[in-house]
Amino acid sequence: MAKVRKDTKGRVLHKGESYNKAKHLYCYAYTDALGVRKFVYAQELGELREREKQITKDTLDGIDVYALAKSDINYVFDRYISTKTELRSTTMTNYVYIYNRYVRKGFGRKKIADIRYSDVLLFYNALYDKGLKVNTIDSIHGVLHPTFQMAVRDNILRNNPTDGVMAELKKKLKGRPEQRHALTLEEERAFLAYLDRPEYSRWKPLFTVMFGTGGRVGEIIGLRWKDLDFEGNTISINHNLTYYPRSEKDFKCEFAVSLPKTESGIRTIPMLDKVRDALMEEREYQEDTHNHCIMEVDGMSGFVFCNRFGNLHNPAGINRAIKRIVDNHNACEEVKARREGRKPLMIPRFSCHITRHTFCSRLCENETNVKVIQQVMGHKDIQTTLDIYAEVSEAKRQEVFKELNSNNMF
Repeated sequence: MAKVRKDTKGRVLHKGESYNKAKHLYCYAYTDALGVRKFVYAQELGELREREKQITKDTLDGIDVYALAKSDINYVFDRYISTKTELRSTTMTNYVYIYNRYVRKGFGRKKIADIRYSDVLLFYNALYDKGLKVNTIDSIHGVLHPTFQMAVRDNILRNNPTDGVMAELKKKLKGRPEQRHALTLEEERAFLAYLDRPEYSRWKPLFTVMFGTGGRVGEIIGLRWKDLDFEGNTISINHNLTYYPRSEKDFKCEFAVSLPKTESGIRTIPMLDKVRDALMEEREYQEDTHNHCIMEVDGMSGFVFCNRFGNLHNPAGINRAIKRIVDNHNACEEVKARREGRKPLMIPRFSCHITRHTFCSRLCENETNVKVIQQVMGHKDIQTTLDIYAEVSEAKRQEVFKELNSNNMF
């Protein structure tokens, strides 16, 4: 008959429990689902047993299931994201938001051991057919791939079923017409000129700065007056504003301050004359109307741009404004062109990010030093700069040969 073990107070100790008299600590020893020996300690037996209950519950809820490759993708993602303690809070929130929005309620419920390469490809194709952009699908891939990779490293899966899927998707879509990435100079000028209309004039300083600096939308809405040097004609980009849900259970978005996307994102941008004029116009307007930004975010205040209520603009609101302005411009332009007997100059719908891409394209058209372009844009990887430069250079080559052809130079 096994000997009954008791603590100093005469209480019977359960299997795995022990009491260290020297340290005055109770200990519970167990082996986890991966075969690793673990120990938990507590000063009181009651406290130790509460922790034992939680360990047992965790085991029943999924840890053993994970080890047997029977858990769903949602469980594995939650396990993966809990290990990423080095991520900035804004990055973590963004990853969770993307996963919850596009994966959790559907694809995420599938058993991880049942997923094959073709399943992932079909899932991505379905997302594309629903109207998601390739960049959005790439972001989804950015959270799914490391999730499956962790399962591979834990010996839960032999291979990562997401390997090569994005390359296959992009290869499949290569023959399809590419979406416009940057506005032409004529389209950019037409958009900014249309903002002179009274109903849109308050948007002009903001969009002039966006088109004239190439800043990311979070960098522009996060600009403070103290970041502007009117004497030296420079703009300091040293932080970023994000606008995401801050809780997994609450989809209400909130602003937060973070560092720029990469270390190279911290930079100083020369202030073009039109940008300087737009900022001066905004400052004069705020001084005359006393309509300035009243928000404070993570201790920061004095932001340059705000809406009529003194609140910060959010990216979604700016995108809605772009859509409204473009649609109204095109409707008016179509009527005007018909009256004047000419072809209308239609502006394609675009997003906040296209203002950055458009500025980079203008920069590439007028600057041959790729390192200068990289530093101004804050690209971490020079390949990003080179890809845009190559695209623009090809367009310039075509333009040169059209001129040669029209001028009968050959």
